[in-house]
Amino acid sequence: MAIADEVQRVGAPIRRWARTQKREYTQGEARPLGADLGAMGVYVSLVAGGAAAVRASGKRLPERIPFGDAALLTIATFRLARRIAKDPVTAPLRAPFVKYEGTSGHAEVAEEVREHGGAKHAVGELLTCPFCLAQWVGTAFVFGYVTAPRATRLAALTMTTVAGSDVLQFVYDAIQNGALAPSEEPAGVQA
Repeated sequence: MAIADEVQRVGAPIRRWARTQKREYTQGEARPLGADLGAMGVYVSLVAGGAAAVRASGKRLPERIPFGDAALLTIATFRLARRIAKDPVTAPLRAPFVKYEGTSGHAEVAEEVREHGGAKHAVGELLTCPFCLAQWVGTAFVFGYVTAPRATRLAALTMTTVAGSDVLQFVYDAIQNGALAPSEEPAGVQA
C-alpha cells in the first residue's frame, strides 16, 4: 500500500497542473485533451513498435527514397486519408463517433462529432479530418514501403490512380459546365 500512497502523493501536483492547463486552454469548451494525449500515445506506441519490428526483422532502411516513390506515397496518402474522412462509403467506420450533417462537395459528406469531450470526441475528430488522418495513413505507407515495398507501391498506385481519376472527373465536369466556353462581354462594355 505504501507504493500506491507514494504514487498518489507524487502524482497529485502533476494532476493539479494538468487540470489547470486544461481549464486555461479550453476556457469552458468540451475539448478532449486527455483523449488526444491518449491518441498521441497510441500513435507513438505504434511507431515505436513498428520501428522495433523493422529492426528485429533485419530489414535495412533505404538510404533514400526515389522521388517517384515519394510522390506516389504522398498522393496515395492524400487520397486514402480523404477517402476515410469524407467518403460516403466509409461512413460506417465514422458512424459510431459522428452524426451526418449533409453533403459536402462532390461525393463527400459533412459530419459533426457526436459527443463533446472524451475519447469518442477525439476519435470522431481524427476520423473526420483528412489532415489528421494523413499522419496515420502516411506512416502506414512508409512502414509498408520499408517492409514490403512492392506490395506497398501497388496499393499506393491504386490510390494514386484514383486521385488522378478524381482530378479528371472535376476537369470533365468543368468542361461540361462551360469552363472552356468563351466569356461574353457584359452589355455596354466596349474593348
